[in-house]
Amino acid sequence: MQRGIGTGLSGYLSYFGPATLAAVAYIDPGNFGTDITAGAGFGYLLLWSVLLANLMGILLQYLSGKLGIATSQSLAELIRQSLGRRSRVIPYWLASEVFAVFTDLAEFLGVTSAIYLLSGGTIPLLVAAWISAFDVIVVFAFAGKKFRRIELMITMLVFGIGLGYVYEIFLVGANAVSVGTGLIIPTITSSNQLFLVVGIIGATVMPHALVLHSSLTKARAVGLDLEQRKKLLRYHRWDSIGNLTIAGLINMAILIMAAAAFHTAGLTVATVDEAYKTLTPLFGLFASVVFALTLLFSGLSSSTVGVLAGQSILEGFLGTKLNPWIRRIILRVINVIPTSVAISLHYDPLLLLVYSQVVLSLMIPLPLIPIIYYTSRKKVMGQFVNRGTITVLAVLTAAVIVGLNGVLLYTTLLA
Repeated sequence: MQRGIGTGLSGYLSYFGPATLAAVAYIDPGNFGTDITAGAGFGYLLLWSVLLANLMGILLQYLSGKLGIATSQSLAELIRQSLGRRSRVIPYWLASEVFAVFTDLAEFLGVTSAIYLLSGGTIPLLVAAWISAFDVIVVFAFAGKKFRRIELMITMLVFGIGLGYVYEIFLVGANAVSVGTGLIIPTITSSNQLFLVVGIIGATVMPHALVLHSSLTKARAVGLDLEQRKKLLRYHRWDSIGNLTIAGLINMAILIMAAAAFHTAGLTVATVDEAYKTLTPLFGLFASVVFALTLLFSGLSSSTVGVLAGQSILEGFLGTKLNPWIRRIILRVINVIPTSVAISLHYDPLLLLVYSQVVLSLMIPLPLIPIIYYTSRKKVMGQFVNRGTITVLAVLTAAVIVGLNGVLLYTTLLA
């Protein structure tokens, strides 16, 4: 017997969830790293790039989710079918695992930094790194096998991050005129700013989230007829625009807070630890604690989403299942050891966060190009195929991302 879906608000609430998980890409520790560095270093000047990245992210996440609804397949599964031979699939899968590793690195660094800050430095960074290796165990142990409970936990963590930054923005008193100017006037005057713009895009339009979204909507579309899928697509549109817009505002708030608190005061903030300690004399201890808590919530939520995305990548490309605990252990071993070495050599987590996001930006085309290709083909999408204007916007988005990456590589090689 074919299952049905509800209508109106009840129908939407039964669907609610996929975009909330995807929205974590907008507010993960990578965003903290790039936004704080950009705001502290250049004030509101690069705020436009956060807005641009958010708009591009909404479009691409919508297309990824639509792909799952139209085909009942994930992006990774479709790529595997298109490539055909395993000799072609394996390299693509391995490349995708690279961005999964760098995503996990950012999440790992976020939780590590938060534990260190909340302990007041009594827990050394190296010890905090090994403690944070067990972060997602808490989440999955609580949720068990109930996926809806995981979605609820992520929603609560995102709400906590948003609430924290509403408080921070109110506290620091951002300049409204400067915010407006930074949003609408695109400016890049140096290679350092270009580096941060690419990092901001990589921290927002995250490859693993583009793969995951199609997998999440696919699960909701299985067994539905054409009319029900059309209804589901409307819910998906509401879900994507609503959740991703809220996450985008939080993303902007991180940069605004850094600009108002640090740059306006003429303070140089080069590390997460400095940001935490600088907030205390300016706005009180509670402001610093809220900052560290939002970083912890960000790390926990994005780590959980990273596990789900990793499962989607592995199962989609290889057609095989792996226990999420085993995968988590593998990724943590990959990241704990080099990160521990970097911390021992006194590399700051904030710097590592920014560099990891630039790498992610360079790898966005791996899921981006297939998403545009599949969603613009009627043979794949049927009645859900993109309208011409949507395809044009998607191609322009890809051109901007690839173009900025190319300019960064060119200027870096010449430097």
